[in-house]
Amino acid sequence: MKTDRSKNMSPRRISKQIQIGGVKIGGSAPIVVQSMANTDTRDIMSTIRQIKELQEYDCEIIRVAVPDMQAAQALKKIKKGIKIPLIADIHFDYRLALAALEAGVDGLRLNPGNIEDKDQIKKVVLAAKERAIPIRIGVNAGSLSKTQGKKSVVTRMVDAALEEVKLLESLDFDLIKVSLKAFDVPTTIAAYKTIAEKIPYPLHIGITEAGTPHTGVIRNSVGIGSLLYLGIGDTIRVSLTANPREEVIAGYEILKSLDLRQHGPILVSCPTCGRTEVDIIKIAQQVEVELQKIKKPIKVAVMGCVVNGPGEAKDADVGIACGKGRGILFRNGKKIGIVEEADFVKALMREVREITNPN
Repeated sequence: MKTDRSKNMSPRRISKQIQIGGVKIGGSAPIVVQSMANTDTRDIMSTIRQIKELQEYDCEIIRVAVPDMQAAQALKKIKKGIKIPLIADIHFDYRLALAALEAGVDGLRLNPGNIEDKDQIKKVVLAAKERAIPIRIGVNAGSLSKTQGKKSVVTRMVDAALEEVKLLESLDFDLIKVSLKAFDVPTTIAAYKTIAEKIPYPLHIGITEAGTPHTGVIRNSVGIGSLLYLGIGDTIRVSLTANPREEVIAGYEILKSLDLRQHGPILVSCPTCGRTEVDIIKIAQQVEVELQKIKKPIKVAVMGCVVNGPGEAKDADVGIACGKGRGILFRNGKKIGIVEEADFVKALMREVREITNPN
């Protein structure tokens, strides 16, 4: 599949590279898509089942909540049952982080807004250093320390992250990743732009509490997409009130839209208008479902009128320009046949499968 990354995009910020499990983060490594399980971590089998499903959607790193010691103790079995790196999400109680490290997790997320005792943090950092386990300093606008006065939210977020970075560095620890998330998109972008100039470490980007897929995908796409366009970001999570697989799917779509990753098909379909003479919405939806079974990168076009239809269909690896009763099928820019309306989807997908699975 052809890609042409815009020359107007800012060069990617090159950070210090770290490794979480077998996944490289930062430096020249590809931007990584991660998610967070929404199961009860104490329910080991349910958590493993969900993570395995996310693996099928090519989630590259998974984070799980660790609300108590029972959840922390479950991490050892969860780790054994999955194939992707496991990160423990720790809040309030540093002892949960120590237990997670004992259980063999690949990374920690610590929130400096709710673990403020420096001696407790030092114990966690030294234990992580002993095992060479990275720590993400995860700052959230909604859980900032109340001791920072009346500074702007952006300044408070950046200051909280820098203070924690300084503490970790004082302990000769540099396996660090940083995130500064807010619900407000401009606030999030400003915070990341500021921190990106102050530290050498990789950045995990996202918009927190973004909402349901209907609106949350839009908010995430604007925020994450803007940062990526500016060259900022090494891992992403599209936070949604939904099944985590929707986060992974949306994450890859954002990266594909900026030509930053190739991952599965790209579907081009027209927005419909009064010139369409077939149910192009239904046809495009059917093709979208079929394409979920395809893993290799390929550009597929489903078009419904004579204005842009033939051009877009020719530009795709496989495309169809649909007219009333009949359509023109294209492959690699060449017309390969006329298809009856009843066979639009079948014929299109036959060509897709021949390209992606020639044997």
